[in-house]
Amino acid sequence: MAQPIRVLLAKVGLDGHDRGVRVVARTLRDAGMDVIYSGLHRTPEEVVSAAIQEDVDILGVSLLSGVQLTVFPKIFKLLGDKGVNDMIIVAGGVMPDDDVVALKAMGVHEVMLQDTPPDAIVSTLTRLVTERGQR
Repeated sequence: MAQPIRVLLAKVGLDGHDRGVRVVARTLRDAGMDVIYSGLHRTPEEVVSAAIQEDVDILGVSLLSGVQLTVFPKIFKLLGDKGVNDMIIVAGGVMPDDDVVALKAMGVHEVMLQDTPPDAIVSTLTRLVTERGQR
């Protein structure tokens, strides 16, 4: 039997709203994925460290506070400094369309906004891991 997909969901920065990420965590868990939720107010350093320690397939960062264009470059630099280049990075939350384009250009694999249906999130993450293949 294949190992379940391992996902770390994180809230980075001062954003104190986590209802959406909790719904996503439950949805992914119910779909058979191993899900770790970092809790609120994490730093990029904490999130990257936890993702590496937990050996996750996917690091998902949920943002509502508008700091995505600051946070993701830090995350990519920290991962690069640790030699991690096969972790799938996804973003979620509320952000302008221009930021979605910029995030994808910097290497975010997928951006799921607040109106993305739960089953689409499951299928997207499953597809991303399948496309990447075994680590």
